[in-house]
Amino acid sequence: MSTHRGLHEASFLILTSLAGSSQHGYAIITDVQELSGGRVTLRAGTLYAALDRLSGDGLIETEKEEIVQNRLRRYYRITHHGAEVLRQEATRLEANARAAMTRLRPGVV
Repeated sequence: MSTHRGLHEASFLILTSLAGSSQHGYAIITDVQELSGGRVTLRAGTLYAALDRLSGDGLIETEKEEIVQNRLRRYYRITHHGAEVLRQEATRLEANARAAMTRLRPGVV
């Protein structure tokens, strides 16, 4: 995956969530909502489509699976490649935010 086009916000937040520890789907949904201050609420369909895409790009992988209350619970973790992509994207976003804040001098808006 190339980082020059940037990550979608949901993918960025999912990777950020998994950078802390491996998690299952519902825990990722909860963590992403917390990380975003409530701005981003992932629905299950959106989450699993993103997880499939991130897995296909080699950014995350399945760590383990277990059955909980007769349902499969799959735990995901970020890969080394995923951590590097997240680091590059965070650096890019930080530089863009710094440039914007520099241009938004007090009294301009």
